[in-house]
Amino acid sequence: MPDPDTATPWPYPRWIAHRGAGRLAPENTLAAFRAGAALGWRAFECDVKLSADGVPFLLHDDTLERTTDAAGSAGDLNWGELSRLDAGSWHSRVHAGEPPPSLDAVAAFCLRNGHLLNLELKPVPGEEERTGQVVAKTVRQRWGEAVRDGLSVWPLLSSFEPRTLAAAHEAVPELPRALLLDALTPDCFDIAERLDCVAVVLEESLVTEDLVRTLHHDGLRVLAYTVNDASRAELLLDLGLDGLITDAVDRFVPGI
Repeated sequence: MPDPDTATPWPYPRWIAHRGAGRLAPENTLAAFRAGAALGWRAFECDVKLSADGVPFLLHDDTLERTTDAAGSAGDLNWGELSRLDAGSWHSRVHAGEPPPSLDAVAAFCLRNGHLLNLELKPVPGEEERTGQVVAKTVRQRWGEAVRDGLSVWPLLSSFEPRTLAAAHEAVPELPRALLLDALTPDCFDIAERLDCVAVVLEESLVTEDLVRTLHHDGLRVLAYTVNDASRAELLLDLGLDGLITDAVDRFVPGI
């Protein structure tokens, strides 16, 4: 594989806002995206899963209790029911009534404003393959024209679940994919290669200079999550990190 220095230029900014600006506003909502954009952030990470009737929408957890006014499995409700939930009151009164957004709504916001996206595929249990297929096809439908016209680039699809990435690859092979890792196993990078991933996204404590060098040599880009300490961020960027995902959108000034 080619070294990234001689490969196709990486199209994504190195600074990526986690779950929108998921601490300044309710995570994984358009309010969080707007808050990050107002501070100059151009790239966002968010979590996407499927409703019971197969509509991709933003939510991190398998269940609804933590970030909405409902309870139970997120995959048990149809999109019509999910779209009426309050996903903002848990955060603050000013965001009361903020709904969970569909991936369609996020696509419209990003394309209209020139923002780039790292979509983490978070399937509800039992929906691993279907989530990869549906999200990939939705991305192709929503971003395809802008990508063809050179007005945007594809979202980076990432997941901890290899079956989900494999299904996305089968459905829309041209989409870039990244394997998320919270621990290193003997075969984790072999899995990324088999999935034809362009990147790995590592829990930030796993990142070392030698690992970045090795992965770059093997043709993989390296991103890290969730980096909120300024000195750690500086060190990681000095190591040549290709992407840094952070909650600290109000403390860091996003560069290129």
